Formats: sequence, structure tokens, C-alpha cells
Amino acid sequence: MVKMKEVRAIELLSPARNLECGIEAIKHGADAVYIGAGRFGARQAAGNSVDDIAVLTRFAHFYGAKVYVTVNTILKDSELADAEKLIWQLYEAGADALLVQDMAVLRMKLPPIALHASTQCDVRSVDKVRFLADCGFTRVVLARELSLDEITEIHKACPDVELECFVHGALCVSYSGQCYASQYCFGRSANRGECAQFCRLKFDLVDSDGNVIVKGKHLLSLRDMNRMESLEELMDAGVCSFKIEGRLKETSYVKNVTAAYSDAVNRILERRNEYYRASSGHSEYMFTPDVNKSFNRGFTDYFLNGRQPDIWSPDTPKSKGELMGQVRIAGRGFITVSGNKPFHNGDGLCYIGQDGELKGYRVNRVENGRIFLYLESGEMPSIAAGTDVYRNYDQEFEKTLAKESAVRKIRVDILFEETAAGYGVSMTDEDGNAASVTCDWKKEDARTAQENNIRTQLGKLGGTRFEAQTIDIKLDGNRFIPSSLLSDMRRQVTTELESIRMNSYVRPVQGKASGVKVEYPVRELTYLGNVMNAQARTFYSDHGVQRIDDAFEKTAPDSVVIMFCRHCIKNSMGICAKNRRQDIKVHEPLYLLSQDGRRFSLRFDCANCRMEVNS
Repeated sequence: MVKMKEVRAIELLSPARNLECGIEAIKHGADAVYIGAGRFGARQAAGNSVDDIAVLTRFAHFYGAKVYVTVNTILKDSELADAEKLIWQLYEAGADALLVQDMAVLRMKLPPIALHASTQCDVRSVDKVRFLADCGFTRVVLARELSLDEITEIHKACPDVELECFVHGALCVSYSGQCYASQYCFGRSANRGECAQFCRLKFDLVDSDGNVIVKGKHLLSLRDMNRMESLEELMDAGVCSFKIEGRLKETSYVKNVTAAYSDAVNRILERRNEYYRASSGHSEYMFTPDVNKSFNRGFTDYFLNGRQPDIWSPDTPKSKGELMGQVRIAGRGFITVSGNKPFHNGDGLCYIGQDGELKGYRVNRVENGRIFLYLESGEMPSIAAGTDVYRNYDQEFEKTLAKESAVRKIRVDILFEETAAGYGVSMTDEDGNAASVTCDWKKEDARTAQENNIRTQLGKLGGTRFEAQTIDIKLDGNRFIPSSLLSDMRRQVTTELESIRMNSYVRPVQGKASGVKVEYPVRELTYLGNVMNAQARTFYSDHGVQRIDDAFEKTAPDSVVIMFCRHCIKNSMGICAKNRRQDIKVHEPLYLLSQDGRRFSLRFDCANCRMEVNS
């Protein structure tokens, strides 16, 4: 028996810091966007009004694209009523789904809106996915740390559950939802959208004898994720939604990265017809997308294809951008760089100095292969020959992105035909939606050929979101049709089709709980369960959990693990017992010392290849 291929819609999911960013993401090829409301989102600095979200949903739904709203913080008891009210407002604004962390939401009186389990739910296992699906979630956002084999296993066991995974952007060194470092050190909870980015700070690494193994490095700072080369493997593993991180990123970043991934997805779908795009229309760009030109700390595919030693970026947590070459000459006020990549006036250049710090210059002008920098007169650049030079700001590229840089169109077939009393125009879009208008008009034979003018007038769709794919003409003779009539009929049928498209949009189906009592995968929940309120406590109790501790943010335990990391410093340094590449003798336990004098002990769970950071 021949095994049938699994037909599946593929969604590119982009971040939206605000309304403008969300609209541009759709224009540049996103099938869906995720955005924060005014409260209860895991990026507190990226909140938006319900009115703006309503505008975004109307724009997105025209293309069959979706809008997901983050309500993914843990909630205080005093916030539950406000959160429920907000959810209803978001549903009425047209939101397609909510991203949720706090299980108290499932005990609210909810509108018929789809629920997605946020990455803050720390979803890593078949049991967790199955439980969430049985409770009514239609989609889970998988932990970033999973491998292709682990994702495949989850999909095979839970084929009815939509799997969403991150493919691009910043990485948290700790499992999402399991990081308490920001709360412990600064009183700012990552589970409540206030992360202070503890992982991007400098640390010394010392052993139990006080020996300094590494001095003043960003030992918990990871490179950014880039899985563009693994999209097809992820599709085959069962992923339906590719998520770009970045709800705090600028619009230019979202434009560029969305366009690059949209093109990559399209190239795969051209030869894999069992997969298809989850929205309609096609985007045309006024630039060439290149993810290297947007903010990045260097790239990694993380643990998708096994453990890699180069997933971290200990030199700097800042953007280095694209590698341009190496310094050949450092002269008075200028440098020359190997390679043939063009530099522009106003570019931002950076490099790692001899002291290990990221340094940078602005390009003043480029002449005859010499790159003149903004320096004091006659000053020598403090950069040595042979140093790698990166461009973290491409002036010309950013100028292009600052303007209108993409249009997205729905293809339509147009038919102009003669009727008994006059003429009619029909327009059918790529999804099968159709509109038609007729006009009673006296028929006159034309003295000259009219077909070209008819096509020209009917094809003038530049001010609309449609694009003519075919224009067919069926007349009983060479009729004279005034251009004004053709224009009026075109406008009428276009308006009608726009209305039909909007009215035909159907929001995702709300998930249904299994109806049977399903038990949570574990019987005890420590602070790692993030139980902040009484409704969440009741939820877990109803699902068989016998011991439930308070969330860290509510009752801070004494001396606990504040980070659980699949990234391992010993492995990356090459001093892991399983994968030793350097003969560095250390006496454990090891400690991280922060610049303010705090000390954090490290525990290495070698059986599970996991590192823990302890308070």
C-alpha cells in the first residue's frame, strides 16, 4: 500500500510590535502575525490598543492571514477579571487566537476563540502536548531546544495538534517559562513580561579553588537562531507554523526577515505540493531580502540537529551584523578591507578589539577602495590588520526599507461579456470568491478595434489589493465601450469582491476539551509550575496534581535553580567529560560571578546534558 502524503497548510508567523509593523509583516509575506495587547503579554514594552488590533485583523483577514494575541503572562488573582474582559474585547476585535501561559484562562468564561499554548508553557514532551490538546488547546508552541527527532516524535504521537516552532531570532539560554534569574536579581519577572535580560550580562567563570577560568565574558549569551536551511525538514517533522521572534524589533527588521523566510518557504512549496501556504496572495519586494543585514548576534540552528559547541556568543550580546572581510590596511583616518562587498557612506562597522570588547566606527565616505571613518583629524583607527570587520548597519539597505518596500496582491480572473441588455463584468479571486456587476447599455458597433482598451481599463487595479491574472472578453462583435463605463464597472466589481472576501473569512475553530478527566503528567508542581492564582491552582488540582507550590514570583523559595539550560558552558568551552577538546583543569563546582559581585553556582546534569544556574 502506498502511504498517502500528509497535506498541510504552512504558516509563516511574524512578530508585530505595533499596528504598522503588523501590516508590513503581512505585506511582506507573513501568513499570520502575533501581537501584544495593552496588558498581560510576555513583552510588556510591546503593548497595543484593542482598536489597533481590530484594524490589523481587518487588514490581515483580507489576505486570509491571521492575528494571534499574546495573553501569556502568569496572572495575579486581582487581574483575572480584567484578563477575561480583555479576552472578550480581543475576540470582538477579530483576533484569531490567544497565546496563553496561565491555565486560569481555561476556567474563565471564554468566547469561542482558539487557544495556543505559549512557549512559556515549556512544552517539550508528548505527554505535555497531549494534555494541553485534551484541555482544548489547538496548537502548542514547542520549546526552542527540541531536535528534529523530538519534534517528529511529538507529531507522530499527536498528529491532530498544530505544532509551532521558532525558526529565527533571539534565543533565551533557559527553557522559556523556567527562567527566574531576572525576578531573583532585579525583581522583574520574565513570566510577567518584565525580563531584564540577565543572560546578556558579563560574568567571570571561577572554580571551587577561586581560579578564574574566564574573565568578563557574556557566558550565558547565545547567538541568534536561523533555521532557514532546515525549513523543509521541519515541515516533514510535522511543524505547521514557522515563528520569527522579535516583538520588540523595529519594522525594518520584520520587513526584511519576513520577506526572506517567505521566499524560502515558497521555494520549497514549488516542488512539495502536499504543503501549501496558509494565506492568499503574493508579495513583490522592492529590495532583495537578506537576514544578515538585520540585527543578529551571529547565527545558530541551536539544537535542531544535535548539540553544537558554537551556539553561544561570549564576546558580545550586541548585533555584529554581516561579515564584510578583514582589515588589510589601517591608515590615517581610513581602513581597507579584503573582499568585494560594497561599503556606503553612513554604514556602521564593528569589530572585536584586542581587549575582547565590541567596538565600532561610522563610515564617513568611501573613495577608491579606502573606507574613511569618522575620526579626529589624522587619527589612526584602533583596529589591527587581519581583524574581522562586520557591518551592523547598512545605510542604503535601511533607506530602502524605510520606504514602501513591498506590495501584496490577490490574483483575479476578469471576464467582460455582453448581456441581453448591456454588459457585465465578473471577477474571481484565487480562492474562488466571485463578484459580478451588470449595466444596461445601448450597444454600438465600433469603427476601430476595442479589445486593447477594454483590457487596459479593466486591468487598472493598481490602487486596489488585486492584480489581474487573466482578462477574457466575450462580445458578439466589435462593440464601442466608453472607457468611463469600463472604469465604473471595474470599480463596482472590485468593491463587491473586497466585501465578499471579508465576509467569507472564517476564524479558526475553537478547540474542544476531550470531555474526560485528563491527568497532568506529574503529581507534584514546585515553583516551576508558575501557579500564581487560585484558579490555576484549582485547574491543576482538578487534573490530579496533589501538591502545588506557589509561583516563584509569589513565594520565592530559598536557594533554588533560577535557570535550566540545554546550553552547557563546559561543552561549549570543550572541557566536558563527554566531549573534551581542551586540556583545562577545573575543580568543580564552578561558579558564575556577575559584575556586581553576586555568585551563582553551576550544576551539570550530564546524564541529561543540562546545565543549571543556582541562586
